[in-house]
Amino acid sequence: MHVVYPVIVSALLFSIGVYGVLARRNAILVLMSVELMLNAVNLNLVVFDIWLRDQLHGGQVLTLFVIVIAAAEVGLGLAIVLSVFRNRRTIDIDRLRDLAERDLTSPGPADPTGSGPIVSTAFGPTGPAPGSTDRSEAG
Repeated sequence: MHVVYPVIVSALLFSIGVYGVLARRNAILVLMSVELMLNAVNLNLVVFDIWLRDQLHGGQVLTLFVIVIAAAEVGLGLAIVLSVFRNRRTIDIDRLRDLAERDLTSPGPADPTGSGPIVSTAFGPTGPAPGSTDRSEAG
């Protein structure tokens, strides 16, 4: 058996998976692309295990481990996607940027003066908020 043909197929599968991860914005399609990349790795492991005539079949054993990890990844990934969909009503990756880092020098949406984002503290605009304790003066 020529080892070149399965390796080329594996490289094509992996390339398609990388393109899917980088270009897709749907979380389900990104998970499918990751699975495609893992299957390309599995194909390489089995092909080189057969080509090298490994007596312990290490490539096939590693393939079983990758399949188990991929199954766990699919279960956990789909649970996360369903949870996000229930909360946000979208699985578009570009719209899920709530936890992304924001530029602290640009004005925030609630800051009409443009001096920067408003930071919530225990102090109001003129002094301590009602019911809060000013710890800087407490000795």
